[in-house]
Amino acid sequence: MSRFPAEVETVLRASGWSEGRRVPEASAEAIRIVCAQPGADGSRHTPFPAAEAVLAEFGGVFVRQDEPGRELRRRPFALDPTMAAATAATLADLGRLLGVRLFPLGVEGDGDAVLTIDEQGRVFAFDHAGEWFLGPTIEAALTTLITGAAPPRVRDDGTW
Repeated sequence: MSRFPAEVETVLRASGWSEGRRVPEASAEAIRIVCAQPGADGSRHTPFPAAEAVLAEFGGVFVRQDEPGRELRRRPFALDPTMAAATAATLADLGRLLGVRLFPLGVEGDGDAVLTIDEQGRVFAFDHAGEWFLGPTIEAALTTLITGAAPPRVRDDGTW
């Protein structure tokens, strides 16, 4: 049984992903670049195993899509944390709200939203309108992004 619904796996494969894909050197370099950039308040990103594992498998995947989805428009996204390196202060604030550390995974759209993962492997997005829970796993989050399913909003108390 596949990790992904057929339509999601098809899009991922067309975007360069395959089961067993590993890019440890590239992901380690991206993590190093992200961690070297301090936030405006001096905070820094700190990697953790969930972020490292996701980036080692999916780092560098860019999904080109721009069409109607199930509930929302399916937008392009890139799993490249260097595209969201300047988010240390923002992710520190969001992490305090959620009670976990966060690490950037990439961006959605033209940098309109930042994709991030927490220590438990849960994936979130934040944009000018708020924060969104994309899924409890990278598989669920990618399914949300690729199908255009509407994710729940993260409330001010850190729940969704």
